[in-house]
Amino acid sequence: MTEHRKPVLVTGATGFLGEHLCRVLVERSHTVRGLARTHSTTLAGLGVEHVRGDVLSGPELDRALDGVAAVFHLAGAVSRDPGDAQRMMRLHVDGTRRVLERMAAAKVPRMVLASTSGTIGVSKGEAILDESAPYAEDIVAGWPYYASKIYQERLAFEHGARLGIEVVAVNPSLLLGPGDRRLSSTGDVRKFLKRQIPTIPDGGISFVDARDAAEATASALERGRAGERYLLGGPNWTTKEFFARLGRIANIAPPRLPLPASWARWGAGVMEELYRWRGKEPPVDRISVEMAEHYWWIDSSKAERELGFAARDPQLTLVDTVAYLRQGIDAA
Repeated sequence: MTEHRKPVLVTGATGFLGEHLCRVLVERSHTVRGLARTHSTTLAGLGVEHVRGDVLSGPELDRALDGVAAVFHLAGAVSRDPGDAQRMMRLHVDGTRRVLERMAAAKVPRMVLASTSGTIGVSKGEAILDESAPYAEDIVAGWPYYASKIYQERLAFEHGARLGIEVVAVNPSLLLGPGDRRLSSTGDVRKFLKRQIPTIPDGGISFVDARDAAEATASALERGRAGERYLLGGPNWTTKEFFARLGRIANIAPPRLPLPASWARWGAGVMEELYRWRGKEPPVDRISVEMAEHYWWIDSSKAERELGFAARDPQLTLVDTVAYLRQGIDAA
């Protein structure tokens, strides 16, 4: 059992999941220290100690690890741009290796790693996958974020075992809900609200409220089994059902233009090149279309049994996501 009087460290504390996790930990009477490159008024209001720095370089990591009982390793980057592949690989893999090695030097015995359901929970058919599924390397090879997270997960388990550090991984599906200031997970919903999604490919989606994922991530500290991963997901819907429900909540008609998958990918690729040539962010890109044609359906029974994970009504998550994003759109 982790001693509550000793602090716990959250890397990437100012991210979407990070801020929700810090709130949960404080509510559970933990003393929380956050390592992040930027300041957060939300975390300051919670009384979270802020150490400014990152996981890749500098002495701040050692200072952040001093005297802590455990580490929640959330530091990362989310991007679908192939040009960011090297940056994400370095941050997710080299950063995790450095955190584990500095944990060993500081004699910190346990890490909860925030991964993603996309390391194993994605298929070309309508499969609902659980933790027994193999890594989806062949499917995600061309999607740099998920490829880097597979390497990160493997390294964390293997290197952690060599160093005598217990590693537990939580694997949330698409994070939705309020508080995504950087639009790291809710960007597609924002595009839908701005009517920037031209067509909806066939495929399936799972999502989870970031607040529910934070509760399960906090529980993994004491209830998670070392060397195990825990999938965290809510409903398994087709992409069409997801946008239909989102449309009813937002009072926006979803796109009705049907396109063969090959045409959708080709059109997205052309649009992506044109926008990037003009120095602008494309409204839709080839990788996003390819991803949407797959099924991201998962079974979270293991997390329900072992971590006490419970997903709230998905309609409530969508309502809160839309309300939060519209605040930003209206203020823009």
